[in-house]
Amino acid sequence: MSPEFEVKLEDIRPLTTHEFDQFRRLAYDTAGISLQTGKEQLVSARLSKKMRELRIRSYEEYYRFVTRDTTGQALITLIDALTTNHTSFFREAAHFEFLRTNILPALRGRERISIWCAASSTGEEPYSMVFSILDELGMEALPRLNILATDISTRVLAVAQRGAYTAERFRDFPPQQLRRYLLRGEGKWRDWYMVRKEIRAVVRFERLNLMDQFSHATPFPVIFCRNVMIYFDRQTQESLVNRLANVLEPGGHLFIGHAESLNGLKQPLQYVRPAIYIKPRPGSGILSKGFSRA
Repeated sequence: MSPEFEVKLEDIRPLTTHEFDQFRRLAYDTAGISLQTGKEQLVSARLSKKMRELRIRSYEEYYRFVTRDTTGQALITLIDALTTNHTSFFREAAHFEFLRTNILPALRGRERISIWCAASSTGEEPYSMVFSILDELGMEALPRLNILATDISTRVLAVAQRGAYTAERFRDFPPQQLRRYLLRGEGKWRDWYMVRKEIRAVVRFERLNLMDQFSHATPFPVIFCRNVMIYFDRQTQESLVNRLANVLEPGGHLFIGHAESLNGLKQPLQYVRPAIYIKPRPGSGILSKGFSRA
């Protein structure tokens, strides 16, 4: 890029209240993201980076660029900039231990084990699910696994589908897990690992905006929807949880992030332990937390 076409930070004038409100409404209406007053500096910093890349000097021009893009890619990039795709393998490890010890024994005899990772980011979470299942049930369970992994961002989904990560991400993995589930890179990939092809094959990555309607042919025994509801207001959280519950089988579990809670939301799930909820089976007698039929 020649210097005369560069857009520097000082070339971009400050974000006005009107412009902030425009982007706030756009983020909420399209992705359910709730940007409260006081987030102006955060929004300005994240959007200005994209504007410099596009050589756009004003937020007004950038707003027009996003809303007039008929491909929808500019909007996806905007939402991607406003959210944080921080994740890691076995993040919030107690969830994966609960999956192994409390849920998988009941799923062991199923012909098909289907799990939905509803906010998969760059793929560490759904791959951690597969690793946990194979640790518990053995490699012979691989043909029976069907992991649906969805995210709103096409950028992170591309990373997830490739399944290649720097070796640093696996520094706490036991050697036997490294050998069983990963391929070590060579040459220019020397400091990388790639998830084995047969494991990547059981994870289906798809783009999904959780604000859109969704349905599945059969309900899931397990849904992970972690660290995404922190971006939503109470009304949006309640709507999403009820729609997730609709595709959760009776007796199935919903996992949310430890920074999230369903307290105060009108929804049909029962608290199990922090960030883990269960959909009661019909006739279970559960009325509400701490009570059952006399």
